[in-house]
Amino acid sequence: MRRLGLVALAAVLGAGVAHANGRFPQSVSVTFRPGTPTDIYLGTTFGFLISHDDGHFAWLCEKNIGYEGTFDPKYRIAADGTIYATTFRGLRVSRDGGCSFTTATADRPTTDPGYIADIWVDAVDVSATGEVWVATAESARENNVFHSTDGARTFVPTDNRSMQIWWRSIAVARTDARRVYVTGYQVNVGGGDAGPTAPSVHLRRTTDGGATWAELPVAGFTLGGSPLILVEAVSPTDPDVLFVRSVRAALPAKDKLYRSTDGGMSFTEVLTTDDAIRGVVVRASGEVLVATQTAGVFHSTDGGATFTPFTAPPQAACLGDRGDALFACGANWDPDLFSLGRSPDGAAWTKVFRFVEMVGPLACPAGTPQHDQCEALEWPAIREQFGIKPPVDAGVDAPGGHGGSDGCCDGGGAAAPVLVVGGLATALLLRRRRKRPCCE
Repeated sequence: MRRLGLVALAAVLGAGVAHANGRFPQSVSVTFRPGTPTDIYLGTTFGFLISHDDGHFAWLCEKNIGYEGTFDPKYRIAADGTIYATTFRGLRVSRDGGCSFTTATADRPTTDPGYIADIWVDAVDVSATGEVWVATAESARENNVFHSTDGARTFVPTDNRSMQIWWRSIAVARTDARRVYVTGYQVNVGGGDAGPTAPSVHLRRTTDGGATWAELPVAGFTLGGSPLILVEAVSPTDPDVLFVRSVRAALPAKDKLYRSTDGGMSFTEVLTTDDAIRGVVVRASGEVLVATQTAGVFHSTDGGATFTPFTAPPQAACLGDRGDALFACGANWDPDLFSLGRSPDGAAWTKVFRFVEMVGPLACPAGTPQHDQCEALEWPAIREQFGIKPPVDAGVDAPGGHGGSDGCCDGGGAAAPVLVVGGLATALLLRRRRKRPCCE
């Protein structure tokens, strides 16, 4: 009963039971390294987690990556292991496995047309041939879509410059590196005697690697009060098949999903969800899955033309396909009891990982931000908050570092997190910790 009371208290206080940035611990994205099936990269509300053995995860702190607060970067991993992360201050890049990050083009002169070191990079994708594409979305700045053929060391701008459009999503076709789709939100602008124009959306496509761009029709989309469309997925076998989401297209917070089979020249509405869509996966088999956190996971066996809900879905805050299996971000505590789950088909899920099973901070040399900031300064608090057993600096490869089934707040149980909060919650939780050092 006391455990259930604390879970209810956490739900009532919301941000009070949280990491230092004020959010409840949650996994929010999953990414994979092409050609390396044992690597999994998990974005969370308290940093970034990396596994090189299909399930034992080490932690990176936000400051190492280059952001703080309630922002969630979008991540992409190149075949050579380079990590790309979007931030408000540019594209962050790690070439040493996560020990340190640098800002792309920060070493270039600010007059370089491809300089993107001090602008909000809101979207990133990496082609099957390793080319990096980014899109910017900075207020009161000229935004554009940029392309790199040298691992984000330099970028070339494309013909998408605009002071009014914020470029919000980008997707490269897996089977055609020259086929790229982007979407943008255009703010309202002065319209002369006719008055200001309303905000609008844009969808553009290149089929020649960015040399030329075609404006695609968007009149068929139902849009929300603050219109926003995002490219969610392109078929891994057919670059003409893509799925675009209209965000909050219907009240109160319903998303609509649209499908095109002709390269974006026309779209058909295929799904309306009662919660935000958190992921769209198109499998090589032609199956399509759509994930939401509270409204279910949906499945299509006809290429995305029609969908049916699964009967027992996780609270899927993300969805990814590694090829051999599906992965979803679930509720770390009740009801899913996993922060990352695995499924062959989306119908039944098994636990891959819970936060208490973190092996420690990513082990890096002294002098790197990961060692000096994350491991030395921040990891002790993370260990305490999740009830992770020592050794506190185990690193990825250290023996005995895995939380395992005998740790506090064991992955097989349904215990609530032991986190520091304010006011009454603080007193209750700290009294509980003094009496019982491990979760019941």
